[in-house]
Amino acid sequence: MIITKKALPRRTFLRGMGASLALPLLDAMIPAATAASATAALPVKRLGYIFMPMGCDIGRWTPGGTDGKLGELSPILKSLESVKSHVTAITNLELRTAYPGSHATSNAAFLSAAKAKHTESSDYYLGTTADQIAAQQIGHATQLPSLELSMDMLQTTGQCDNGYACVYQNNLSWSSPTTPLPSEAHPRIVFERLFGEGGSLAERRAALRKRASLLDWITEDIASLRRNLGPADRAKVAEYLDTVREVERRIQKAEADVAKNNLPADLDRPLGVPASYADHARLMFDLQVLAMQGDITRITTFQLARETSNRTYVAETGVADPHHPLSHHGNDPEKVARMAKINAFHVSLFAYFLERLKATPEGNGTLLDHSLLLYGSGIGNPNVHDHTNLPVLVAGGAAGGMKGGRHIRYKEPTPLANLHLSLLDKVGVKLDRFGDSSGKMDEIFQPLSV
Repeated sequence: MIITKKALPRRTFLRGMGASLALPLLDAMIPAATAASATAALPVKRLGYIFMPMGCDIGRWTPGGTDGKLGELSPILKSLESVKSHVTAITNLELRTAYPGSHATSNAAFLSAAKAKHTESSDYYLGTTADQIAAQQIGHATQLPSLELSMDMLQTTGQCDNGYACVYQNNLSWSSPTTPLPSEAHPRIVFERLFGEGGSLAERRAALRKRASLLDWITEDIASLRRNLGPADRAKVAEYLDTVREVERRIQKAEADVAKNNLPADLDRPLGVPASYADHARLMFDLQVLAMQGDITRITTFQLARETSNRTYVAETGVADPHHPLSHHGNDPEKVARMAKINAFHVSLFAYFLERLKATPEGNGTLLDHSLLLYGSGIGNPNVHDHTNLPVLVAGGAAGGMKGGRHIRYKEPTPLANLHLSLLDKVGVKLDRFGDSSGKMDEIFQPLSV
């Protein structure tokens, strides 16, 4: 790699032996002769979506607060206390396009605000999702236009829910009404997609035996780069590379743990997936932080679990009930309380993600300052498959035009599509309408009155 006195391109890569590593935003990427060189490098804007399945106990979700201010956090949201100033809770959003109520339409409508065609076959039809509209307009600036992640290793097929094809529950992102985008749950595959060459699963497994670490192949480029950076940029690069190494270490440890299992040699067991759901989820969030920090992508989606998931969270919550049956609680107070523990656990993972973004400097702020993130579900009360009064949070920073620490309550049910329209607008995607939207929600980005 040749370094000159010219500013480094924003999309600078270190390359070696088929691997490539994008760098975080550095002061050296600002032209020396520009006025901007006197200040921190200008950041990009990012958009992320995190999907929580099967609604929640809205009573334990809804926070306090008057006059638009976010008051005491509710039991489900308590883990967000350290990032409360970056979070806005929104009450009384709805997904009319998800009716007649079902789990399939909840998942399908969450990012599309479109009505899913009722079919069990391959003639499914939905709509282009908000993340893909953003990816089509601003995704060309990055290595990956978008990144689709999930926690479920296996895709279900056929008919999954009330005569709806499983494709509606498997996929959050659709690049067209007939093109669902599969998500990836395997951390090693995600890592190699971000930083390494592609290839088949067999080729990836062979590569694992040959490659100790991505960073080992680019040491010469790293040394050359460091010689041409200032102290602040050298520290920033070192911190970023340490984070990459730590993610690699955790993936390799997970692979070693799997290898120790007493299983038949011919069992097709995935490699590199932590045994703990919480460890797996946090690792997937760490990969998203790296993808954002390296500007590999600016659009992400993450499905914490598929609708109708029967996953249990005993280790994390002490609740032994499978999630889906528990969500149909029949208003039994004890079951509702147990479901709320699962809801709170999922929110704690989102809090972890926000804290990681907040702890990662970029330009004159942090990654969290330069991101807009939507966390929520397409179901309000799961006991009756209700798509009104959805549990929804928006998080981010002032660089995206957002001031957190507020609770916005709408008197009348308001389309979730209005929020999608507003978030797209803030990252430079201008639309007149989206789905069943009735207008933008500019109040989310206006300062609180004193």
